[in-house]
Amino acid sequence: MAGVLAWFWNERFWLPHNVTWADLKNTDEATFPQADDLYLACPLAFCIFMIRLVFERCIARPCAMGLKIQTNGPQKAQPHAILEKVFTAITKHPDEKRLEGLSKQLDWDVRTIQRWFRQRRNQEKPSTLARFCESMWRFTFYLYIFTYGVRFLKKTTWLWNTKECWYNYPYQPLTVDVHYYYILELSFYLSLLFSQFTDIRRKDFLIMFLHHAATISLITFSYVNNMARVGTLVMCLHDAADVLIEAAKMANYAKCQKLCNLLFAMFAILFVSSRLGVYPVWILNTTFFESWEIVGPYPSWWVFNLLLILLQLLHSFWSYLIVKTACRAISKGKVSKDDRSDIESGSDEDDSPPTNHKHHSSTTTNGTNKSHGTNGYLTGAPYPDEH
Repeated sequence: MAGVLAWFWNERFWLPHNVTWADLKNTDEATFPQADDLYLACPLAFCIFMIRLVFERCIARPCAMGLKIQTNGPQKAQPHAILEKVFTAITKHPDEKRLEGLSKQLDWDVRTIQRWFRQRRNQEKPSTLARFCESMWRFTFYLYIFTYGVRFLKKTTWLWNTKECWYNYPYQPLTVDVHYYYILELSFYLSLLFSQFTDIRRKDFLIMFLHHAATISLITFSYVNNMARVGTLVMCLHDAADVLIEAAKMANYAKCQKLCNLLFAMFAILFVSSRLGVYPVWILNTTFFESWEIVGPYPSWWVFNLLLILLQLLHSFWSYLIVKTACRAISKGKVSKDDRSDIESGSDEDDSPPTNHKHHSSTTTNGTNKSHGTNGYLTGAPYPDEH
């Protein structure tokens, strides 16, 4: 174990040439980031998760009730033993062959069975009230941490001149503000990483998991090798847009459509400009070129910048989704569900309770349906995929 730890904490990987861990030990004159400091983030992440539960129950829920946000979730599927057994033991997304077999076995038309499975999948999803509470918690945290970051960063020299991130590196003392900012951000993202498995499940689950993992890695990397100054800039830049998207979600859940449209427009402009403009010009420029000029590259420097590039790729992917959503909103006149929505939808007709008989229809040779035919099976198209 000692050999593994010695290999992992190899000074030639983590630190610039001719710098050792002994040079960065805390003294009476100066305090430097220590890897052991990060252990505090684990119990703090649990505390943040518990605070979230209390916040959602005692603050967010009453606010949602005051806004008359519905507490009921999606429409529940009609209880059915055979379909429930298929759903729980075999598949939640039956293919066409299985649907036809169930149709013959139950004397139900295929479309009704598709509706049942859609409603059964949605039945496991949380209500609008739960979504509102989750967004209100995130909005509150992002607003607090962004405000804190701006208040202390405006007093620093490296906000106005990014070269200050690298002068006298890595012998830059750790201030109380930077330490608090780092530990709180790391704790929050740790709580998000693990709560992903209990939160609303979205289509971009893996992308968000990768994002949280990359963020945690970046925070850890930049803290351990004392790149904390540029790390604070990265965190503050990202928190700005997160405030607006959570506010837009809350407005959407509260059915304040005009406010939702306004907030989403502000978010889209800020996100694209900050992640595709400010981030590469301001952050990547200083981590690649200014640090190369002042400090020079070393192994963990490359890893740190590769993680920043990974983050930029994620920015590009999300910017595409945001622009796509914005274009769709302009065409429809309002912001609808985003591409991460987890509730499947169908037509208004599909919201009616399933019937226990077949709708007689036939299919012509070119695949079109005719009602009142002799076939006895509905062969229409399946329900739309999740948004």
